[in-house]
Amino acid sequence: MGSGFYPQVREILLHHGCVFRRQGKGSHEIWFSPISNRAFPVAVSLNSRILANTILKQAGIDQRL
Repeated sequence: MGSGFYPQVREILLHHGCVFRRQGKGSHEIWFSPISNRAFPVAVSLNSRILANTILKQAGIDQRL
């Protein structure tokens, strides 16, 4: 399991219907959002609140941490 903001971001993504697609390079995962209809990377070692909010924005989710 990841550290920092990853568990919170993962819960929010799952709550909004996003799905894990595949493992990416290094410590990244590729997720897909049905809201924004796009795939985006999520770092498992997510320690930046700004980056966490950017990921949520890419997913089309208005919620912020």
